[in-house]
Parts: sequence; structure tokens; C-alpha cells
Amino acid sequence: MKKSFGIFLAIGFVSLISAQGQTDYVKAIEKWRSDTETNLKKETGWLTVAGLFWLKDGLNNVGAGENFDVRLTSNFKQGKFGEIQFRNGAAALQVEKGVDAQSDGKNISAIDLVSDEKGKPTEIRTGTQTFYLIRREDRFGIRLKDSNSEARRNFKGQHWFPIDEAWKVTARFEAFPEPKEVMVPNVLGGNFKMKSPGMLKFALKGKEYSLQPVDEGDGTLFIIFKDKSSESETYKSGRFLYADKPVNGEAVLDFNKAENPPCAFTPFATCPLPPPGNSLEVEIKAGEKRYDH
Repeated sequence: MKKSFGIFLAIGFVSLISAQGQTDYVKAIEKWRSDTETNLKKETGWLTVAGLFWLKDGLNNVGAGENFDVRLTSNFKQGKFGEIQFRNGAAALQVEKGVDAQSDGKNISAIDLVSDEKGKPTEIRTGTQTFYLIRREDRFGIRLKDSNSEARRNFKGQHWFPIDEAWKVTARFEAFPEPKEVMVPNVLGGNFKMKSPGMLKFALKGKEYSLQPVDEGDGTLFIIFKDKSSESETYKSGRFLYADKPVNGEAVLDFNKAENPPCAFTPFATCPLPPPGNSLEVEIKAGEKRYDH
């Protein structure tokens, strides 16, 4: 009798620990999702992206209205903002007289624009709007953000599948002898050159799958993938997933953290698309669902 009671207590204790572990896991994912939405909604988040304008050689007029090359939102009330002279990858901004403009907290009337290709770009601010120079492959453009954008004001919140720890899997990481350069397609119709450190192989629902991640520079694995759920419930072009640097030949893939790319929230992002081989023939009903605009 005592032996049976002891076994009963032991089973109950193990069950209690298991339940507590599941609760802690759910809380951790819920916090991660909450933080993700907070970043999306913040003053500089993707919901504020209100325009992308590719520069032409020579003069590019900046202002609010259809007749400008770089079009600020209607929250700018002064018509013409200024001009950008662009040639051979170099851009110089001249601000119209009487227009309030700042960069790095200082009022400006003219400034050279440094692009985002090597880090932080030169940001120009006027009222609720900020713009800066970006480079994508051989093209240079102006990305515009407005903290009072319609998308930010009308944001309805992200949508997620229920949290299920069964979608958290351990993958074998098979490293390449040297990182390989891969051509990752993008929404611009071109390709981004990225470095892939190896392959991830894992099992889902009794079948083996593989994904090719790219390295963002700090060892973190960035995975751009698509699965069968994109046909009806998740973002059509695919989703993003990040995984910590592999340890002892293994990496944890938690599809409860699969998230939509910025293109799901703004048409002005330059998102990468799943590279060849990263489309899975399985429904992954985990992570973020389609965004309901």
C-alpha cells in the first residue's frame, strides 16, 4: 500500500512539473508575441512606412502631392519640401526656404544623404514624417515613414494560431565547409545575395523536411519559408522564423514564433521571399496568421 501511494505521489509530482513547464512555455511565447506587436506599433515600426520612391539621376522633387517624385503624406501641409540631387549613388538634399526640417535633432537646410547599406542612414524629419535613403541591389530610393499613418492609426492587431509546443522541434544542423552565397528572391523582382551556413533537417508529423537558413551576421539563423497553410490561412508569400546559433550540431525551430514579413503590413517594404527548396509540403498551423487589414 505504501509503495503504491509513493508511486502515485511520484506520478503526481512529475505531472505537476510538466504542467508548470507547459505554462511557463505558453507565457514565454505570449510575451514574445506581445513584444512583437509592440515593436510593430511603435513610432518607427513597419506600420508607419508610408512610401518608397526610387530616385532617378538628376533632380528629384520632394513634397506632398502627385506632381512630386518623392511624395510626402498629406500630413505635410506646405506643398514643396525640397529637392534631392542624385547621381552615381550620391544624394544631396536641399530644403525649401521656410520649411522646418531636422536631422539628428538639428535644423537643416541642406545635407548629404548617407544610405542604409552600411548601417544607420541619414534621417530627415519634418512633423510626423521621417525619410531616408536606402539601397537595394543597384537601386537607390527614399523610404518614407509617418508616425500618424493610416495603417498605424487603423491597426487591428496581429492574429496567431493557438500555442502548441508540438510545433517546437529540434533540427540537425549540417554545416557547409564554408558559408555559401545564395540568391534569395525578393518582392522587387530581383535577388538579394545572402550567406547560408548550412542546412536544417527536422521531422514534422513523422516526415523529414529541410530548410536553408541565412546568417544575418551574428550567428542567428534567419529562415524564410513557405508551407501549405499559405494557401488559406497564413501570408501567401511566406513567413519568417529566427533560430539561435546552433549548438553541438542542433538548432531549435519554434514555429509558434513564425511571423509575417513586413510586406504583410505595408506595400512599401522590400521583403525577401523563400529561396528555392524552402517551400514545405506540410501545413504548419503555428505562429502568425494572415493580417486582416
